[in-house]
Amino acid sequence: MTPQILHLPDGKKFTVAPVFGGLGFRSHNHHNLLHPYPGGWMTVLHTEEDRVEFEGPNGGDGQKDHDENLPPQTKRRTKPFTRPTLQNDTLFISSISIPSDAEFKPAASPTREIAMMLWITLYWYFHQPPPDRELHTAASKDTPAGAKPVGEWRIRIKRDGVLRGRNLIPKLERMGLIASEDTAVGTCVDDSGDGWTNMFVSKRMFWQIPANLFLFTLQPVRGPDMPGSPSTSRPGSPIKDDPGRLDVRPMYSQSQSQSQTQTPVLTPTGALTPSGGQLAADVPGAPMPTSVVAAPAFPIGPYFSSSHLPTYFPPPPLQYVYTDGARHPLRPKPPRMGEVFYTRFVDSLGQYLSFRVASASASPVPYLGPLGPNPPEQSHLSSMSDRDLLQSWFASQRVRDFWGSYTPEFLETALCSRHSFPVIGLWDGVPFGYFELYWVKEDILGRHVGDEAGDWDRGVHIMVGEEWSRGRVAAWLTSLVHYCFTADQRTMNVCLEPRVDNQRVLRHLDACGFSKEKQVAFPHKQAWFVKLRREFWDGPAL
Repeated sequence: MTPQILHLPDGKKFTVAPVFGGLGFRSHNHHNLLHPYPGGWMTVLHTEEDRVEFEGPNGGDGQKDHDENLPPQTKRRTKPFTRPTLQNDTLFISSISIPSDAEFKPAASPTREIAMMLWITLYWYFHQPPPDRELHTAASKDTPAGAKPVGEWRIRIKRDGVLRGRNLIPKLERMGLIASEDTAVGTCVDDSGDGWTNMFVSKRMFWQIPANLFLFTLQPVRGPDMPGSPSTSRPGSPIKDDPGRLDVRPMYSQSQSQSQTQTPVLTPTGALTPSGGQLAADVPGAPMPTSVVAAPAFPIGPYFSSSHLPTYFPPPPLQYVYTDGARHPLRPKPPRMGEVFYTRFVDSLGQYLSFRVASASASPVPYLGPLGPNPPEQSHLSSMSDRDLLQSWFASQRVRDFWGSYTPEFLETALCSRHSFPVIGLWDGVPFGYFELYWVKEDILGRHVGDEAGDWDRGVHIMVGEEWSRGRVAAWLTSLVHYCFTADQRTMNVCLEPRVDNQRVLRHLDACGFSKEKQVAFPHKQAWFVKLRREFWDGPAL
């Protein structure tokens, strides 16, 4: 195995390289004062296989002269990890490289820091080529290939090394990061019993875990003499006459290097402020700026928090309301205009895929999130407002055939909807398409399918505006599904209603695991009601 570069959803990078007995994870720029992670950690990853052996009359391994009255013995053989197996891989964290106390405060919760490292390790593991899922058992030995039963891809988490910490395994299980098929209380008073021995993580389970439950940053040490934060520096603040503008004030003297001026600084309260501006001190939750004088040196997205804590927020409690006679749960407010709510690096394309809420601003929405290793193409699209983008996309006959003609109030109407919100898709910050995420129950679709719509089922409307971005359906469609399933664990299905003559989209939906439920006669179209069930979804396209 050669070293690999791992791109995390928040823009951080790790080099993953083989070492004796496992893998080493080394963060890029770990000497940078404001790098948020430990310098790295070591994992022990190997493959364990059970081998049936027969004891001969002299205690040797005799295959022909063994005593038939003696049961066969199963011995476990350990091999170096080369590529994933279906269920025979074993993992634990063996050591951690802790940053200096002079640079970072110790993690407020060491358990959460270990959970973050385990999550990143699993994120790398489930990006590897998948193993053959067919089960080769005695019962299926005569079944031809392609018809054998299939199993779940999972990896065993071993209570060893760093993971031997007291009550650490039970805490990781309560976080939902690892699981066990032994769901009994048990009679052992600590976590050394058999009930905590066979812990595992499956691929299907992993991709349903919200990443912002585990990704966070360590808090830099405060201090006026801190390198990169001169005593004369201060964060910028938004210009008074333009509340949507992210202003960057001079933070360094003229004698300091240009590279230093791109370094994030610490405010007197210790909040990280990339290239100045109030935005970094308020996220998550702040309105997105409509203009930026200088790009921030630190990606600002759904995982960035000035409090250095995970940005996961649980879904709201259940309370029912009525909309046009339909009884449904009261919905949470969507993210704010211009806010990026999903990012992920797509390895097969070498770019970051992001989704943000559309904006009614007459100015273009600046992209402050992570970028891939190559300069983005078609970057001129980033200088267009969302209204201009939509108008240019509706100019395409291909779009008008399914969406109709553009109207000036199109975007404002979508932003004022109480059961849906408009979305702009971006590749490395460059807009490529328009989408709408909606709650099915109170949508027109819910009125047509009735009880077939669950209380938390989500729906998607899709429009790919840019010709250069076509052919990437699996990447962005499964990412929208990924967001829906992680935003609320009660969402059991993601639905679409493409027109019956849209054969191209129907083929893509079938390839992504959607099933045709029935045809629905809307006032404006005949459509297929298609659905992807959570139980059948095992992760986004990589």
